[in-house]
Amino acid sequence: MKIRVRYYDKIPPFLRNKYFIAILIFIIWVIFLDSNNLIYRYKQIRELRRMKKEKEYYEERISQDREMIERLRNDSDFLEKFAREKYLMKKDDEDLFIVVKPDGTRDKNK
Repeated sequence: MKIRVRYYDKIPPFLRNKYFIAILIFIIWVIFLDSNNLIYRYKQIRELRRMKKEKEYYEERISQDREMIERLRNDSDFLEKFAREKYLMKKDDEDLFIVVKPDGTRDKNK
């Protein structure tokens, strides 16, 4: 006589427990299937961190630019220096020499 082994009996008892199955389904639902699943939340948190760093960077740049504008408005020597260096401006009686380095950058000499 052959003993018939049921597949149900081969499953460990904790996997047959209805509470374990319910918790397992809930965890799968929360991690993968829900509209606010954990994967989506992780991506959103990462994006938020990136945007906060970006915000700090731009706030720092705005602060620097405000200082630069204030200095350009109040200091005529700095304004002249800025115009000469940034926009290669010169006076009528001056010659401007631009030296190009082999790597493509340029030196600005008066």
